[in-house]
Amino acid sequence: RCMARRTRRARSPAVRRRRRSGFPSLSSAASVKDNKIADLHDIYYHALPIKEYQIVDKFLSGETLKDEVMKIMPVQKQTAAGQRTKFKAYVVIGDRAGHVGLGTKVAKEVATAIRGAIIDAKLNIIPVRRGYWGNRLGAPHTVPM
Repeated sequence: RCMARRTRRARSPAVRRRRRSGFPSLSSAASVKDNKIADLHDIYYHALPIKEYQIVDKFLSGETLKDEVMKIMPVQKQTAAGQRTKFKAYVVIGDRAGHVGLGTKVAKEVATAIRGAIIDAKLNIIPVRRGYWGNRLGAPHTVPM
């Protein structure tokens, strides 16, 4: 079989229109930089991946975004010379207004693991739908079941 000649893949008309329009093909970072995306909810609406944590930093300011280290645990690997110990950190990040993210990181030092877990939590941030549990007093505040 000759591999020199390649055929063009047939695409549906909807895919061709979407590729010509140009919006979903742009990366989320370029769209944020060009102010085509004005809100974090636009990223969720168009199902764009968040690949850079600076996008979350731009839309959710630092004073509203709180992080909490949930757990730090040592993990070991058995080598011929003995055991190699690293630290695994779990961090939860949120803005108390319906966005939460969970991140994990393994590193040789605790501070490096925490820093990496915070970045991972920012990349994994998602919107949470809030509601009521029991009576309807005040603003929606709990996660619906």
